[in-house]
This record gives sequence, structure tokens and C-alpha cells, in this order.
Amino acid sequence: MDHDTSTGKRIKVLIIDDSALVRALLTRILGADKALQVVGTAPDAFIAREKIKSLNPDVLTLDVEMPRMDGLQFLRNLMRLRPMPVVMCSSLTERGADVTLAALELGAIDFVTKPKVDVAHALEAYAAELIGKVKVAAVAKVVPLFQRPPAPNQAGSAYRSRPELRFRTTDQIVAIGASTGGTEAIRQVLERLPPDAPGIVISQHIPRAFSAPFAARLNACSQLTVQEAEDGALIMPGHAYIAPGDRHLLVQHDGARYRCRLSEDAPINRHRPSVDVLFRSVAEQVGQNAVGVILTGMGADGARGLKEMRDRGAFTIAQDEKSSVVWGMPGASVALGAVDRILPIDQIAEGLVRLGDAREERRAAGS
Repeated sequence: MDHDTSTGKRIKVLIIDDSALVRALLTRILGADKALQVVGTAPDAFIAREKIKSLNPDVLTLDVEMPRMDGLQFLRNLMRLRPMPVVMCSSLTERGADVTLAALELGAIDFVTKPKVDVAHALEAYAAELIGKVKVAAVAKVVPLFQRPPAPNQAGSAYRSRPELRFRTTDQIVAIGASTGGTEAIRQVLERLPPDAPGIVISQHIPRAFSAPFAARLNACSQLTVQEAEDGALIMPGHAYIAPGDRHLLVQHDGARYRCRLSEDAPINRHRPSVDVLFRSVAEQVGQNAVGVILTGMGADGARGLKEMRDRGAFTIAQDEKSSVVWGMPGASVALGAVDRILPIDQIAEGLVRLGDAREERRAAGS
């Protein structure tokens, strides 16, 4: 994903933050990478607006909470008037999580939490994360909220005239994995699913403080009951379970039922939760009675696990490149031969229902 610096073309970054200390720190971190060039900083939205016009940056880093105009309002205006890649800088608080998730909904590419300036080793890891996310943002697709396909409950007569999606059977498990751009991709899938959907388990790369607010936001916009997964929780139809930040989510077969299991084992592919961990457990415990769905995300986490699911008889779906913010994880899955069907994000829910119907027809024909 790195830009080719041999041509001298560097990624131009504008840093927007009301803290002079944070502006200086981010400038130092980003300026240390040869592929990046910090072209300016701004302490508030109004100065930022003028600097965007004069400096024409490729990527913005944007503070969530700023004086005069908060980051969310600035982002809303930006995405309406001049959509461009934005990485949000968020505090690790409940309010910080809510605002950041709203920013991702508006079209921000990704987010990092505020740096811990007093912890040297934490700062080193933070620098790698920030640099990586800025580089990904520079090549990611910016899809502002107003440019996305409407959800069924928001759409016009064309949607309302269609019969409601319904599953004929809920006797299966759907496993979904995502990373960069995934919070919105997952929302677009879940809000299109009917309330009788099979049990759904989800691994999204997300920090500890963000997974519960993320589940709450999904619960509010979906006909499903969406919750943060708890260890030992029974996986039920009409429910979706989000892996808690910093814990792996696995599925365990328990007689005729399935349960959520949480693990604090080491990160896999640098991630905890890891999509590979979830998919591998589903391959082993559920087998052909599962469906795997891999959505937008940087890297390749989940590709090998999805291949294991397919090898065990599960049907697998990948989000297409056009609708993905970053076609890293889906693209790696396709390259590995792990994918049965590639679909745009607004067709995945219907694809799941049709797949369930086809399986039920095959089952009825064989009985």
C-alpha cells in the first residue's frame, strides 16, 4: 500500500487538532516517514478550511473535539462540499467512541485514538498505526453518507414494493469479518437483513472502548438484536454478536446449539479480535452449516480462515472491489480461492437470504 516515493510524489497530510502538543507530535511522527509530507496544521475547522483550499492535501487527520466547530460538523460539511480521505483522532471514551462511529458513517476512512505522550513504547506502536492508516486512507475510496445506496427502511417506493426478505430456515451460522471501512459495511448488511435471520457472529478490528457503542448503534438501525458477545452466550436466530475489542471471538458447538467463546490469546495477524480466529472456529465447529462473509479491510486477516470454511463445505461471500473502502481482505480471499461469490455491499443481505432458500430447497428435495 505504500506510495512510490521514487517519483518524489509524497502523500500530503494536513493535521487538524486544537492541541499544540498533539499537532507537534503528529507532525513529528508523520514527517519521519519518507512517503509522507505534513504540509500544514490547523487548530480549528475555520483555519483548516482555508488551508485545505491553499495546500490541497491528500489526507486529513481530524480531531473529534475542537472549539468553534466540532470535528463531526466540519466533517459533515467537508463530505458534502469536498469529499476527501480523513483519519479521525479520537479519545478512548464513550463519547469519543460515539462521535468517531458517527464520523465513519459520514465517510471518514478510519480512526486512531489520541496518543499517550507519556509512554515511550506505546508511542512507537501508535506511530506505526498512524502512519499505516494515513497511507491506506490516501488510496482508499471515500464514500460519503449521501452517496451510499439507501437502506430499505429509508428508500423510496422501489424498495417498499419488494416483498420483505425472509429466511425459510435459521438453522445455520453466518460469520462476518471486516476491518477498514467495516463499521459501515457491517451496518449496511445488518440493516437489510430480516428479523428471522440466522445467528450472526462478527469480528471487526476495533478497540476495546468502541465495540459496545458499535453494537448499540447497529442494534438501533437493524431489525436484529445486536449485542457485544459474552463468553458462553447462546447464539440465537435474529441475533448478531460483535467481538469485544481486544478479545478474540470463537464459536463452539454445544450439543444441538452453538455458543460464543471469548479468548485473550495472542493477536493473530497483529489483530485481536482476529477474523481468522473466528472463521477457523466456525470451519471446525459448524462446517457446511455456515456461511462466511468477508468485507472491506486492509491486509489479509480472514482470508485463510475463509478458505478453511469453504474447504469444510461452508458457502463464502466477499464484498466486491467497487463497493469496498479497501479491497485488501476480500481481495486476498479471492486470490486464495476462498470465495464462492463476489457481491456489492448492498446485495450481500439478499444474497444470504437466497442462499438460505436454495439450501432449504435442496434439503427438502433430498428428504
